[in-house]
Amino acid sequence: MITPSLYSDLLKKSQTGRPIRVGLIGAGRFGTLFLAQARTIPGLHVMGIADLIPERIRLALEPAQWSPAQMGAATPKEAFNQGTTWATDNASELIAAPGIDVIIEATGIPAVGVELAGLAIEEGRHVVMVNVEADVVAGPILAARARAAGVVYSMAYGDQPALICELVEWARLCGFSVTCAGKGTRYHPSFHQSTPEESLRHHGYDPENALKAGMNPKMFNSFIDGTKAAIEMAAVCNAMGLQPQTGGLHFPACAPDELPLVCRPSQAGGILTASSTVEVISSLDTDGTEIPHHLQQGVFVVFESDTPYVHDALQAYRVATDETGRYAALYRPFHLVGLELAISVITAALRGEATGSPNGFRADVVATAKTTLGPNTILDGEGGATVYGTLVPAKKSVAEGYLPIGLSDGARLKHEIVAGQPLRWSDVNLEREGIAFELRQEMEGLLQ
Repeated sequence: MITPSLYSDLLKKSQTGRPIRVGLIGAGRFGTLFLAQARTIPGLHVMGIADLIPERIRLALEPAQWSPAQMGAATPKEAFNQGTTWATDNASELIAAPGIDVIIEATGIPAVGVELAGLAIEEGRHVVMVNVEADVVAGPILAARARAAGVVYSMAYGDQPALICELVEWARLCGFSVTCAGKGTRYHPSFHQSTPEESLRHHGYDPENALKAGMNPKMFNSFIDGTKAAIEMAAVCNAMGLQPQTGGLHFPACAPDELPLVCRPSQAGGILTASSTVEVISSLDTDGTEIPHHLQQGVFVVFESDTPYVHDALQAYRVATDETGRYAALYRPFHLVGLELAISVITAALRGEATGSPNGFRADVVATAKTTLGPNTILDGEGGATVYGTLVPAKKSVAEGYLPIGLSDGARLKHEIVAGQPLRWSDVNLEREGIAFELRQEMEGLLQ
């Protein structure tokens, strides 16, 4: 939750000449949006930026309107002393640079994100994890290690999971029971079979123009085929004590004001198999038409009160409720991604608090076949043409030996897998080396 005095404390920090020093790993869209705002925030010094492709750093800084003088540092020491920014292709070197307070991990690659977050925690840096894919693979273990090290491991404010966590916290602090929390997206059942080549058209973009603009079809396919929705809802479950529904996500077509009617338990007339759960609502009706005033970019919480006096008050204040007033919804119609990311950085550095952080392994996202896949098929992971992610309870995932989608890229099938079937570790040949696999094994061991 944002506290009213946070900006005042940041100004005081700025006046002391000891700003919050930040290292950004990954100069993609999220990172670029952060950089565009970071240069305008007093008391915040982006000391270094790391990306495997140095040219991408320059391409990120130009639209963010950073001056060549700001990017003039040749070394991290020079950046520290002069208040300028240093660029490197070595993320480990950035993490180890003296003076860094907060590391933002924004690579989007699960195994890389787990490893770099682990290194940052070992170096005593706070970690803001933009990489939700990595968080779902091993976030609960990373968060536990961060707590033991006296640093913060945080979700990224501006991304939907952290904003959902904030709404859940609001409801609980007000004394309401949380029935359901989630987000909107553009979804249709046929999208589960979407390929990267088809994804841009599903989003409503002209593929040729979208590719010229630098849009990543595989990334967009993760949003359209339901994988990203499952990943983000798993992160919310693991941070806020919620549980997946039976059957995972149902993606009902729903307008914001209908949330208390749709996202309530089935015995009350809704679609939920249980309370204290998550759901993602679609901006598209089953016939493919767009719902008016949809919540495609937004987040929501459906909450419950058992007091008729409160029911009447909610309706009097024109809150969206069901016909009884028992179930009500609060929603935010948009999220601004990296433009809001500084809130996580500042909260971690000044308050020692996270804007959402996993505290248990409750939900997982497993690789599920998009079509019938033959023996020796090589999986292409999140956003690819072979598998999509399905939300399942973590206990079920571990008991069944399911393959997490975040570690599925490059796995080779041993035998045929039919469309719609979740994959297991035993179905694939896969090198299980590296920190991500080690931490994942440790995390699964907690439920065995």
